Amino acid sequence: MTAVRAVEVVAVMDCVFFGRTNGYLVVRDPYRKCNIYWTEIQHETLDEYRNARDKLESLGFKITAVVADGKPGLKPLFVDVPIQMCHFHQKAIITRYLTSRPRLQAGIELRSLVHNLGQLDEQSFTEKLQIWHCKWSAFLSERSVNPDTGKWHYTHKRLRSAYKSLNKHRPYLYTYQKHSDLAIPNTTNGLEGSFAYLKELIRVHRGIKNDLKRKIIDSILQNRPTKN
Repeated sequence: MTAVRAVEVVAVMDCVFFGRTNGYLVVRDPYRKCNIYWTEIQHETLDEYRNARDKLESLGFKITAVVADGKPGLKPLFVDVPIQMCHFHQKAIITRYLTSRPRLQAGIELRSLVHNLGQLDEQSFTEKLQIWHCKWSAFLSERSVNPDTGKWHYTHKRLRSAYKSLNKHRPYLYTYQKHSDLAIPNTTNGLEGSFAYLKELIRVHRGIKNDLKRKIIDSILQNRPTKN
C-alpha cells in the first residue's frame, strides 16, 4: 500500500475475490480517483474492515463518510460517520431474491421501486415502500405446509427477504442526500470498474504464478484512475 498525503476522505470500500479464499479489500477516494488502501484477504470479515480503518487513520486520513455494500456488522465500526448503502449492491440483492424478471406481481412492483432508487428521495421511497407493504401484507403472510413434516413455512420467502433487505437498509440508502455537503456517491461503482478489469485480466492470465499475479494486481490498484 502506498501512503498518501493526509486528507479528509469519503471512503468507498468493497472486496473483490478471484476464488473462494483469494481476494482483496480496497478503499478508494472517489473524487481524487485513487485507491488509498488495499490488502490481500482470505475472507470478507469485520476485522479486515476494522484494520483498514485503523491503518488509514494511522496514516493521518480522516474518514468523513463511508460507502459500502451493507455487510452485517459494518455499521458499528463506523458509527461516528455517515454510511451510504451502495445502490448497485442493493439492486443486486433484490435481483438475487426476485430474479431480473419476477413472475409475481408483488415482485414486479417491488423490483420496479428499487429500479428507481436514484430518482427518489428518502421520504418518497419510504412512502412508496410502505404503500407496497400495506398492499401486499396479507400476501406476504401466506403460509404453506410441508405434507411430509406437517411444518409450515412462509409461501413467499424470497419476496419477504427482498422486502426485509430494503427495510433494513432504508435508513442508509439516502445518506448522500442528507449529507450533500460531503458529496458522497451513492454507489461503489468507481471500484466496480476496477474490479471488472482485474477479474478479466486474471482470467486471461489464469495460468500465471501467484507471486506474479499479486504484482499485476498491486500495479493496477496502485492509484490507477478509472472512468467512474
